Amino acid sequence: MANRSLTYIKRMQVSELKERPQECGDCPIRHRAVCARCETHELDALDQIKYYRSFEAGQTVVWSGDRMDFVASVVSGVATLTQTMEDGRTQMVGLLLPSDFIGRPGRDRAAYNVTAASDVLMCCFRKRPFEEMMLRTPHIGQRLLEMTLDELDSAREWMLLLGRKNAREKIASLLAIIARRDAAMHMRKATGLQKLELPLTREAMADYLGLTLETVSRQMSALKRDGVIELQGKRQVIVPDFDRLLEEAGDDSDGGLPD
Repeated sequence: MANRSLTYIKRMQVSELKERPQECGDCPIRHRAVCARCETHELDALDQIKYYRSFEAGQTVVWSGDRMDFVASVVSGVATLTQTMEDGRTQMVGLLLPSDFIGRPGRDRAAYNVTAASDVLMCCFRKRPFEEMMLRTPHIGQRLLEMTLDELDSAREWMLLLGRKNAREKIASLLAIIARRDAAMHMRKATGLQKLELPLTREAMADYLGLTLETVSRQMSALKRDGVIELQGKRQVIVPDFDRLLEEAGDDSDGGLPD
């Protein structure tokens, strides 16, 4: 445990040096992050306690049970949330996409392992000052509550996906989630033609969806063959008709999974 903590600290020291701070007004997640409702003077206060950390794909951000001295928003890239059982088996329980929040005010230790699935940049806030600022800045608390309720809705929908949907519907649902989030990040609606970059490898998709790698590859090929998606390279996916994708996911344009 001591060696793991020392390695973690060293990685943090290196990653903090890699990124130069940027202005909040230029931040790509400004309209969706925990600071989305903040006024100029509130952003200035947050700027005093923020710093940036970068992680390479495969690098651990924090281990379950480790003490967390920060909270953070994902600026770019994708991270996974996993839980390891006593016998060593690991289950992926969530994805962290751009604008998602990491850490819990009032909780000292991490509940899950957080691992960078791709190169990740995070905007971090020192935890104690952030908790103090929440008490005097309603905008932050209100936005964090909204994000928490959205996360709860997503978790409930994911229970449905894992428990009731077949393999094809699971793949289509994951693609729909990614497409919706990508559209939201660019302040547009997910409709019609959509182009997106898959943030996960096929292996990670299989782990997240509770499928085998072979099943993921087979279903991706089937969706391509049926004209639901087009594949360019290893990660780029083109969705000619988003409503068709929702039909394959067992959802519809008025309901389905939340953004």
